[in-house]
Amino acid sequence: MSTWPSESQKQRQPTATSEARLHELRSQAERKGRVEHVGVHPEGAPFPRASVETGYYGIPLLKQPPWTWEIPLYFAVGGAAGAAAVIAALADWIADDDKLAQDARWIAVGGAALSSVLLISDLGRPKRFLGMLRVFKLQSPMSVGAWTLTAFGSAAGAATFAKLLRSRYDWLPIRIVGEISQGMAALLGLPLHNYTGVLIGASAVPVWNKNVKTLPVHFGMSGLQAGVSVLELMGNENAALNWLGILASAFESWEGFNIESDSNRVLTPLKRGRSGFLTRAGGVLSGPTPLLLRLAAVFSKNSDSLRKLAACCGIAGSVLTRYAWMSAGRASTKDWRLPLEVEDKRPQEKPLPARMVEAVREPRRA
Repeated sequence: MSTWPSESQKQRQPTATSEARLHELRSQAERKGRVEHVGVHPEGAPFPRASVETGYYGIPLLKQPPWTWEIPLYFAVGGAAGAAAVIAALADWIADDDKLAQDARWIAVGGAALSSVLLISDLGRPKRFLGMLRVFKLQSPMSVGAWTLTAFGSAAGAATFAKLLRSRYDWLPIRIVGEISQGMAALLGLPLHNYTGVLIGASAVPVWNKNVKTLPVHFGMSGLQAGVSVLELMGNENAALNWLGILASAFESWEGFNIESDSNRVLTPLKRGRSGFLTRAGGVLSGPTPLLLRLAAVFSKNSDSLRKLAACCGIAGSVLTRYAWMSAGRASTKDWRLPLEVEDKRPQEKPLPARMVEAVREPRRA
């Protein structure tokens, strides 16, 4: 049986005053592109206030990256393994340095195995990794990365095993398999050591997407420095390794300078908070510090100690850099203004070089 609604249940009827107010708000929105009226927030009402941290009604526009601690370490280990495979081929075919080539091959195969363990640990089950191999999507960095890791591990393992057999049985078929496998590992090591930069750069996370053009080279050089550093700590003193380390650390220094000199607010997570501290610490350890140590080693008699110290800094910086970018990505998703491209009225912080110049000029003016 139906009942008449009570007075409290009846819908509020518009009045001339409310219609005039609605027309005023619409006209204001058309002229200025926004409504300046604050609105009503009744005491105790279940309407949360929108903020930079919570977004709209407590729901962020972007989800934070779901990856656990294994993924940044996987990025670092995979980068070092890929670079080591390339060094192994060059040391074997050009430098004729058997010890360097053998150590580099072991780093490549060990890094591929550890990378697989870290990736499967993050996925939770081994069959989820196998599920990623059901299809191959060239337009998906994750699909390309999974197939590259699988093929790289197989080629690096075959090359290492063939070289071990060759020490006992120097047969032509073993030599052919070893050389082909080593070449395949080197070719696959090139994309493996920097594809993770493409992977995160192709996402919707603002701070990652803003650096999509430089992240692959950045991660690649970081991986090269890590691979070189591990080889030096294993006792390899080939001068070419030091020059490769100089190249990688010089680029890392340049990348750090570019980040600090860019005042775009999308890069704020790389300069402030926990993620900013990690970024700068990783940048110092992988950029200026090993660069100065390696340059000093070129002209010093105690070059071995300087190179090993630079290697320790390079490995720490490479790992720390991956965790810094992951932390910056999580911080970047909290700013709801960025994906909406809403103008931020907060004052823009000047780049670090500009602040340094002003600090030098102020005493002169006084």
